[in-house]
Amino acid sequence: MPQTSLKNLREKIDALDNQLLTLLNQRMQLVKEVGELKNATNAIIYRPEREKSILDRLKSKNNGLLNATAIDAIFLEIFAVSRNIELPERIAYLGPSGSFCHQAAESRFGAMSQYMAINSIQAIFDVVNSEMMRFGVVPIENNQQGIVSETADCLAEYDLHIVAEVPMAVHFTFASKTDTLKDIKRIYSKDIAFRQCKKFIDEVVNNPKVELIPIESTSKAAKMASEEEHSAAICSHIAAKDFGVPILFENIEDSSDNQTRFLIISKNFVNQRSNNDKTSILVKLAHSDEPGSLANFLQEFNKREVNMTKIESRPAKRGKSFKYWFFIDFEGHFEDENVQEIMSQYKKEVKWLGSYVKLC
Repeated sequence: MPQTSLKNLREKIDALDNQLLTLLNQRMQLVKEVGELKNATNAIIYRPEREKSILDRLKSKNNGLLNATAIDAIFLEIFAVSRNIELPERIAYLGPSGSFCHQAAESRFGAMSQYMAINSIQAIFDVVNSEMMRFGVVPIENNQQGIVSETADCLAEYDLHIVAEVPMAVHFTFASKTDTLKDIKRIYSKDIAFRQCKKFIDEVVNNPKVELIPIESTSKAAKMASEEEHSAAICSHIAAKDFGVPILFENIEDSSDNQTRFLIISKNFVNQRSNNDKTSILVKLAHSDEPGSLANFLQEFNKREVNMTKIESRPAKRGKSFKYWFFIDFEGHFEDENVQEIMSQYKKEVKWLGSYVKLC
């Protein structure tokens, strides 16, 4: 391409960037005014259903080169910056820094929020319950390995609400400061990551002399790869970025279907209805020993055409007998008329966990 032509294109890009900056500042000024109104009325800053409706509207109007994923990435960051202008968010997540939970948190709250890495799920519930942190991000299930028991048990124990769900594909990267594969002598990662990336290790690394060293987190793997010569890490994208380790290969996992669903939890938080909600509840049936008690409860959903998307039993952990409660997800908002018809019959047996925008 002729140099003059390239120069002309760059000048046009610079002009557009200037316009974008002006428009973003205008948006932030309006956001600041919205924040002042919300603070005056003690309204909630984070509104997942509002953000979802904006994204849906933008994607429906899009006729350019940006795909839906790119629109989500750009505007979710704009939303996060906007919220921090209204009121800086404080978010706890299951650490360490650079974990997939950290990645899920940043995908919703952006890079500017105040984050705290915490080493256990129960401790996240503790700091959110005490309102030391406004939000917590915890894993609830993986489509390969099932429900995360500690999260389910804490939802039963604490009086916190689910604000949103964050489905996230679990992608591993291969990161190293060593330029060529043949010079790598050690690879660090979690044992489960080695199993999930076995095909890449066998066919791409393809070196029986390379030592696979399992450690407690993929974040620590990235740290080790940043400090040791001739080493590499199988880790998350964000961990490689945090520790400044160049990514040599992306998406190296054997299965592209590996997904984890995260929950955003908070105290005294209630979402407004959207046109695409999901609700989570806990059910402890009073007469669970009676034949058909669970079947009768579930039949109420069928009668009122409420689509149940998940049911998981958990031990009640109290008493010597084998008692269970049930973690249930269904489509719709808790305040929907047909849902309330069911709940009115089981007021003492149902704990509402949250109604939120359905993303998976």
